[in-house]
Amino acid sequence: MALEQLSDVVQRCQALSDDGYTTEDHDVFTTAGRTCIEEGNSLQVLSIVLDEKNQNMVRSLGWNLLPPLVQVLLKEEDKNLPQCLAIFNHLIESCRPKELLIGLLEELEHDDPDRLADRLHLLLPPLQKVLLCLGSRKAASLGMTLSSVLDQLDKLPVPDTKEQEEDDVFSLCRCCTDLIQFARPFVQEARQTLLSRGTQRENSGRTAGGQDGEKEDELQTELLKFCMKILSQPLLDVQLRDPDTLPLSPLRMFATEILEILGAVGESLPALVFHPLLKRKQVPGFLEEEVRYPKTSLACLAHMVFVHHLAADTFPSVFNPVFCLRCNMEHISALLSRTEDSRLQKGLELYEKSLVRVENCSLPADLLEIKTFLTVPQNLIKVMTICPKDVLRTKGLKVFQLSIDKFDTEAKYRFFQYLLRTSNHSGVEGYIIKNIKNQINTALQPGNSNIWFEGVHLLPLLQRVFRLPDGPETDLLQYLDRVMESLNLLRYLVIRDKVTENQTGIWTELYKIEDTFLKPLRVGLNMSRAHYERELHDTADSKRKAKEESILSVSVGREKLPKMSSESQIQALHSALHTFDMIESVLVRIEELIEVKDSL
Repeated sequence: MALEQLSDVVQRCQALSDDGYTTEDHDVFTTAGRTCIEEGNSLQVLSIVLDEKNQNMVRSLGWNLLPPLVQVLLKEEDKNLPQCLAIFNHLIESCRPKELLIGLLEELEHDDPDRLADRLHLLLPPLQKVLLCLGSRKAASLGMTLSSVLDQLDKLPVPDTKEQEEDDVFSLCRCCTDLIQFARPFVQEARQTLLSRGTQRENSGRTAGGQDGEKEDELQTELLKFCMKILSQPLLDVQLRDPDTLPLSPLRMFATEILEILGAVGESLPALVFHPLLKRKQVPGFLEEEVRYPKTSLACLAHMVFVHHLAADTFPSVFNPVFCLRCNMEHISALLSRTEDSRLQKGLELYEKSLVRVENCSLPADLLEIKTFLTVPQNLIKVMTICPKDVLRTKGLKVFQLSIDKFDTEAKYRFFQYLLRTSNHSGVEGYIIKNIKNQINTALQPGNSNIWFEGVHLLPLLQRVFRLPDGPETDLLQYLDRVMESLNLLRYLVIRDKVTENQTGIWTELYKIEDTFLKPLRVGLNMSRAHYERELHDTADSKRKAKEESILSVSVGREKLPKMSSESQIQALHSALHTFDMIESVLVRIEELIEVKDSL
């Protein structure tokens, strides 16, 4: 039935011109042709399609046969595969490029996750051929095609391990290779256009910054957009592996190819990486700056250059490490402000690589006036304190200390002041106080005297250290890290700094510290101990009287969590009392030291 309908409509339309087909002709040809292919009559369809008398109709309507053809070609074991492949190839050669482009893109965007990679592999070569047929009008169509391809690529998982990349378990490597092959002729054309324009400028005596009114090449623009999107996804999620780990890494080669495409379309990699600090020329075109150079894309580029050393030979060696750090801080901020593990890891790696090239104690305090030198540590603190992945928290702490080590003395002082004022986290504040102690210790060594961690300048910092956030009512368990490090610092100062020398000024400030820190701490400690001892007595008493073991429950999101038993409560209360004993032991030691020094 379908074959007869197809034969009838083809015979009836043989004498018609391209624009003479009715809607009915279109519908019958499409429905009957597709049904014939689906029913296995592909040999008869091939005969009709190849008939010279039918070429006008094939050129106008043949692209409608693509859906069933693609389904057969994807099966690979279908008995009609040779005939369907011949039909498919003839349609690609014969049909009008615009209609073919629409049909192929519709097939590319078909929702079939299991065959996504196979679909890309099948359709990218004919798409390339169709686009090349469009000549100088292909830029917009190329952009639309690349956007569709990347949308499909985004659906594929990224390999987490070396073995997954080697075995290409998610087919991402295969798709990336196909994509580079697809883009190659367009990249070559853009490169030739760029070279030709350069030659024309030289011949006409124009300079790169001259007022020649040259309009930006649309093909270069589309390829630039493609590269920027690739850098954001999937390369920002991909963990590139060094040659020592994986000698033949498809994803590393893909990243290298993307960087080469950027060069081919006239983009300087150093200018892209240092984009935050370098003023770029105003290029006529429809892309706004933020769209043209997305921050996350540039951050990924910087990571590939500084961490994996891709395209390192294109970077002049004249760039100062501090200049590189300043530029990369924008990229680091863009990465660490995210929550995805891949972004955080790349941000930490880029920050570490940027810092290791800088000499210790060399970064001046002026840099703290630059916004990113304050926002990046804040983002780093979030990684250290709330990131669920232990390896990232540990890495964050390591990089955080490395960043402190690079500041000069004044910068350290001002950095500590800023963090004590803004961090609002006991663990972080305790860590900063420990660093303050180390800096004071260094300053008190012979020949290391400095004005920032001694005397007049040190006192405001100590005033910020030796205080309880909520006075005597401060939750000592919550602020344990800060309280213990503050006590350790005070004990160190009382022991290390002699009353007669008073290098740190601690002895002239001691009466203030006693009023604002030691006395409130003693009161708070006594209150906390009394409260927990009463809780311990009540809990033990309740345990003896209660019939049920579990007496405390907690609900989260209307869902009850496992109840805390009396034994668990008693254990927690004992732990708290032990903590108070530890605080008191240090406090008593400080009081004894002060009493001894005062009596001298």
